Amino acid sequence: MSKTQTIAIHPDAPEKPSVGAACNGCGICCAAEPCPMAALLLRQLRGACRALEWSDTDSRYYCGLVRNPGGYLKWLPARLHRPAARWIASRISSGAGCDSGAELEE
Repeated sequence: MSKTQTIAIHPDAPEKPSVGAACNGCGICCAAEPCPMAALLLRQLRGACRALEWSDTDSRYYCGLVRNPGGYLKWLPARLHRPAARWIASRISSGAGCDSGAELEE
């Protein structure tokens, strides 16, 4: 039995890529549930990830924990923002391709 969930996505967001294809910032995965990094660092276990950021300039979503870790992790010293962003990106497999098996209905 499949789980049905309604999520809010910006109307200008790109279409979800197929599994394994390059991430295009559709935001589906993060809008559906927080990743393990959000669970660990933001203590968020349900709902759309609080760190999911929309870019009007690029018409796509980005991970705020990667783009702006200090904005979400107030305790993180500024000198560690860049290393933290790289570490978080590696933990969420940023750039490794889409791993969301979500099937969309309009």
